[in-house]
Amino acid sequence: MSTAIKLGILGYGNLGKATELSIKANEDMELVAIFTRRNPSELKAQTDTKIVSVEELSNYKDKIDILILCGGSATDLPHQTPEFAKSFNVIDSFDTHARIPEHFSNVNKSAKETNHIALISCGWDPGLFSLNRLMADSFLPNGNSYTFWGKGVSQGHSDAIRRIKGVKNGVQYTVPNEESINRVRKGENPKLNTREKHLRECFVVAEEGANKEEIEKEIKNMKNYFDEYDTIVNFITEEELKKNHSKMPHGGFVLRSGKTGLNGENNEIIEYSLRLDSNPEFTASVLTAYARAVYKLKEKGDFGAKTVFDIPPALLSKKSQEELLKEML
Repeated sequence: MSTAIKLGILGYGNLGKATELSIKANEDMELVAIFTRRNPSELKAQTDTKIVSVEELSNYKDKIDILILCGGSATDLPHQTPEFAKSFNVIDSFDTHARIPEHFSNVNKSAKETNHIALISCGWDPGLFSLNRLMADSFLPNGNSYTFWGKGVSQGHSDAIRRIKGVKNGVQYTVPNEESINRVRKGENPKLNTREKHLRECFVVAEEGANKEEIEKEIKNMKNYFDEYDTIVNFITEEELKKNHSKMPHGGFVLRSGKTGLNGENNEIIEYSLRLDSNPEFTASVLTAYARAVYKLKEKGDFGAKTVFDIPPALLSKKSQEELLKEML
């Protein structure tokens, strides 16, 4: 690739900061600017990159190849992605699984109107785990698929908690049920409901005078986030949160238990797992690799909304086809 891929970041929270570092680690990429809804003068980048008000974003239409959207899935991305896909090639990590078809449709309409590419729901789940579910289901048609997340901090669920009135800060851990995982690994093919697979545990700092009972009720009944899970809500101080819950580990498992043979006499297990010290930093690493792929697709004249299902794996790499054949295949 003769010239560097010029990237912009919208949103400078945990994921935005992690994406900044990931771009710096890729020699074929250049971070043009970081865009924020906050006062840029109050923020300082980790690298030698300027931070600009989102109101100036329209001035960068011809200066950025791809805009990486690092907002939250609860309230930011449903509006931001279709809006900015009108002016930029974009990537987001929208992770509200139940609303992905709706989000794709909205974004696709905007992107096609102006011949831009918009890659949605890119990360590790949805994203890498989605790919593994697709492949495992295709390889073992006679079987069952299972996804377990954690133990770790969910950025999307933590963001959803922090949006609740009366919440000053908060972190949510997704905890997998080890007994259920072991049953799948043994080839039992159990039928597991949502509550049997995961527990959600929240650590919440309430604002002074806030109604904690109302906060807990709103968390536990939040549709698409907590309403189908056993959820524990712990109220703690800001000091406790910073001391004990400042890191962002995560991970999980995708398993497929299937039968092969004339009478299904052979049991086959596929398992893909991740163990992450930093959820945002790994997510950012996925986003930047897919930014390279989006750039290559755009160079070929492609446009419209995409998911990881639509991206050939070879486009993720900066290696040539000859190198991939020799080193990877």
